[in-house]
Amino acid sequence: MSVKDKLNSVKETVAEGVCLVAVSKFQPLSAVLEAYNAGQRVFAESRPQELFAKVQELQQMGVGEDISWHFIGHLQTNKLKMVLPYVDLVQSVDSLKLLDAMEAWAEKNNRQIKVLLECHIATEETKQGFTAEELLKLLTGPRNWPHLSFCGLMAMASFTDDQAQIRAEFTKLISLNAALQNLVGLCPNLGPEFKELSFGMSSDYTIAMSMGSTMVRIGTAIFGER
Repeated sequence: MSVKDKLNSVKETVAEGVCLVAVSKFQPLSAVLEAYNAGQRVFAESRPQELFAKVQELQQMGVGEDISWHFIGHLQTNKLKMVLPYVDLVQSVDSLKLLDAMEAWAEKNNRQIKVLLECHIATEETKQGFTAEELLKLLTGPRNWPHLSFCGLMAMASFTDDQAQIRAEFTKLISLNAALQNLVGLCPNLGPEFKELSFGMSSDYTIAMSMGSTMVRIGTAIFGER
C-alpha cells in the first residue's frame, strides 16, 4: 500500500475530535510529501537535526507552510534553536532543566511555547518522563514559566502485546490527568488550555482512543517500518 492509502486507512479509524499526528521520524522527505499531498498537516519528529533539515528543504521547495510540526523526542537544551522556532508543540518536556532552558529561550525570543509534559508510565526504565508525583508537585507548586503554555500530558506505554498491561499503564495517566483537571484554574500552571492527552501509537492507539486520548502519534501504520 502507498503512504496515501495507509494514511487514509488510519484516518478511517481515528475518532472524531482526536488529532492524528503523523510521526515522520527517520522517513524520507518524499514520504512526508506524499502524506502532505494526501491532506495530512500535523507531523512529528524526534531528532532536532532531522526536523530542521526537513523544514529547510520544504521551505526551499515553497511547500508546507501550513504544516503543524510537533517535537516528540528527548530534547537537549543545546538543540533548542533547531526546534523551537519551527514547532507548534513540544510534546516531550521531561525535566525541570529543559523547562527552565525553554523558558529562557522563549523570553529572549519573545515567544510563547506550547508544551506537553511527559509522564513516565511504562515499566521500561529507558522511557523518559516525570513521575506522577513529580508532575503534581511541579504543576501545583509556586514556580511558573510565563512563556510556556502547559497544554496537557504525554506518555508512552511499554512495548508489549499485553493489552491488560497497556491499559493499566494508560490508566495511570488518566488518573493523574483527572486529579490535575480538578485543579485547573486554581494553580498558575493549570489553565483552561491544559486539556490534551497525547497517548497511543501505531500498536495501541485504538486502545488509547477508547480511554480518552485526544492526540495519537502514528508512524509505522502510515509510513511502514523504518
